[in-house]
Amino acid sequence: MSCLRRPLVLLVVLLCSGGLAACGVHHDKSAPIQHIESEGFYLSLGDLKYQVQISRQLNPDDIQDRAFLNGVNPSERELGENEVWFGVFIQVENEADRPLRPSGEIEITDTQDEVFAPLALTEANAFAYRSTEAIPPGEILPLPDTPAYDTAIRGSLLLFKLTLESLDNRPLELKIESSTTRQTGIIDLDV
Repeated sequence: MSCLRRPLVLLVVLLCSGGLAACGVHHDKSAPIQHIESEGFYLSLGDLKYQVQISRQLNPDDIQDRAFLNGVNPSERELGENEVWFGVFIQVENEADRPLRPSGEIEITDTQDEVFAPLALTEANAFAYRSTEAIPPGEILPLPDTPAYDTAIRGSLLLFKLTLESLDNRPLELKIESSTTRQTGIIDLDV
């Protein structure tokens, strides 16, 4: 290799590896897609900050978990042979000086591009995440003095039916389309 080609090849390799190193977590709050690699970190989408408190499989035979399954539509109450209940408990903070509604476009995706939407829960579920209710300025969803806030988790419930295969196809990603900006947030779930 000539003396000039070797440094040129080295420069190309360094430039390519630098571009790959930039993939992953976005710390630019105005980026169209932000990716957070773990629960517990804040995801800022405009004036709303989302944080997954915990995500886990729910057991309908457990007394506490039974309360989380209240308000499921009768046609969706039965699990298939290959399905499990999965809860994502989330907080949303409104940093604006006006009421804002949290995102109503949230889903889970696995590594095989299977997509799971949260179940709609009736008012009978006091822990449910409700995107139709605006969060007052400076407040956090779930609001203080509500059942969801008064638990150790302090998160509103997004309830999913996942397949057993999806639990193997990790990481599962919680995708949130912003309700106030043209941004998408992705949070890797700890399963």
